[in-house]
Amino acid sequence: MDEGDRPTDGDESADRDERNRSESATAHDGGGGVSDELEDEASDGAGGDAPDTEPEPGSRPEAGSRPEAEQSGEPDRADAHDSASHGADSHDEAPRDGEDIATKAGLGSTRSSDSDPDESFLYRFRHDREGALMWIREMLSSVAVVLLVGLLLFGVSGVWPPMVAVESGSMEPNMQVGDLVFVTEPGRLAPDAAENGVGVVTHEVGQEVDYRTFGSYGSVMIYTPPGRTGSPIIHRARFHVTEGENWYDRADDRYHNAVDCESLANCPAPHDGYITLGDNNGAYDQASGLSPPVRAEWVNGVARVRVPYLGYIRLVATGQVELNEAIARTVGSSLSPASSGFSAAG
Repeated sequence: MDEGDRPTDGDESADRDERNRSESATAHDGGGGVSDELEDEASDGAGGDAPDTEPEPGSRPEAGSRPEAEQSGEPDRADAHDSASHGADSHDEAPRDGEDIATKAGLGSTRSSDSDPDESFLYRFRHDREGALMWIREMLSSVAVVLLVGLLLFGVSGVWPPMVAVESGSMEPNMQVGDLVFVTEPGRLAPDAAENGVGVVTHEVGQEVDYRTFGSYGSVMIYTPPGRTGSPIIHRARFHVTEGENWYDRADDRYHNAVDCESLANCPAPHDGYITLGDNNGAYDQASGLSPPVRAEWVNGVARVRVPYLGYIRLVATGQVELNEAIARTVGSSLSPASSGFSAAG
């Protein structure tokens, strides 16, 4: 070849640049022709058109050649890729591990809560909205409220129980069977008209001073005469007599059928006491033989307030009134009154 046909240095530089780009592309593509091109570049760089010769066996590649470096770089990139992939996997697994830790921590706290049966039981006892614990809580709450109210009433009334249930119709219409009556001890909350130690205003005095309770003049008192085995009697005090008094002339003849004191029971009066009468009865308790004149010490209390129907709870619980009878009386059906009397039946 003539010298004029040889490539110039500029052309050689252009060729080398083009080969370098080709080598870079081939290195990325993992091509297999990298060694030949690098050898040509090395021979060109040495100057002149040296004949193409193959490297002698056992000779080392020149410093500029990088076949082994490129070849060794492939597994390095693969290792880096694997490391990056492993790091990504580790990063992906980290939240799951955190979640597991949080879950385990939550389970641990649950187990620690479950391991405290007292706290768990108390919490469920206080907050359950259904089930056995709720029913037990409600029943205990109701009992506690009743006891609390009873204690408060006891503090006011001074007697126990502070309420009594009306068992008969002897005080109708002013007191009905099944009424619950609030009672105070003798002498407590006594009105000014009561000029005695038991706080009782008689019907006779009530007419004079216009003192009324439960629809008529005078006080209604609860008393238990000696030898009585039944419930206490709840009747109105009509007037007071003294020992040996002939009270026939003071008595209303509508409530006895005697013609004189000798024919009237408990006349003259065997001792001081009250002549009593049920508002719905036709005879004095003393004229009918139900009780002698009521001594002050026989008085259990004085009736103050009545609450309709609540007394049926006690009457049904003690078997004195049947449940169907209580329901019938509550809704207004007319059935026979209870046979046993808390207040006397005339």
